[in-house]
Amino acid sequence: MILNELTQLYLALLISLLLGAGFLHLTAKSGELGRKISDFFCYAPGIDLALGYFMLIPLIVGFSFSGGLGIGIALLAELSALWVWIILHELTHPVAKSEKIHSTLSGIVGGWRNHLAVWITGLAIPVFWVVRFAELIVYPPLTWLIRLPKYEGKDWVNVSRQKFEGLVGYDLIWCLYCDWMTGVWSLGTEMLRNVESFWCPIRFYSEKKCANCQIDFPDIDNGWVSATGTMKDVTNVLAEKYTTDQEERSWFGHGDRKNQ
Repeated sequence: MILNELTQLYLALLISLLLGAGFLHLTAKSGELGRKISDFFCYAPGIDLALGYFMLIPLIVGFSFSGGLGIGIALLAELSALWVWIILHELTHPVAKSEKIHSTLSGIVGGWRNHLAVWITGLAIPVFWVVRFAELIVYPPLTWLIRLPKYEGKDWVNVSRQKFEGLVGYDLIWCLYCDWMTGVWSLGTEMLRNVESFWCPIRFYSEKKCANCQIDFPDIDNGWVSATGTMKDVTNVLAEKYTTDQEERSWFGHGDRKNQ
């Protein structure tokens, strides 16, 4: 009886996921209205809803039905739907093996090594979801409380590599994953720049760490106080960089400061 229920859960989730994928394909080919709907799901907040449907809702449904075992069934359904989509997409969009990313890289590093490494990167998906939720839940109150800059999520969190000619199936799904995670991570980093410069504009004692972090946090060499400085130096920097009437209190090297 339990096995039968789990099978039904698996099939229900699998069919729902495939229907969702079919819907996205259909809208992209359904005239102007369809393209508008398709574009909505390619940019935040639409992409959050779409990816939530494919990644999170199955897990929630699975857990609500069968606890931890249900989560396992949901993951199996997600992987099954993914492979069904990959196979169908590659069959309907034939591309020469020499023009595939995964085939080329497999020839360079070895087939099983390349494919195993690709799937290992999938383990980071929960991390990117945590970052995305922080962007949606944690950061917005800071824009009201201390006037950190607001950001248009759609300018960062979106996908467009599906428009690249010849990118299909296995290659396409992983490039879309990279497309999404790069935007999520970049937006999170931009938000963190504001947080760091606002509350902790002090260089690290480790010059190696300063050099390593300067790429993502340019203010390290653009206003942060020396690690051998004093707290008076820190408060002076804060008083210099921020005012009571400032509309947005961005990190020191942010573009909006050119107008201040």
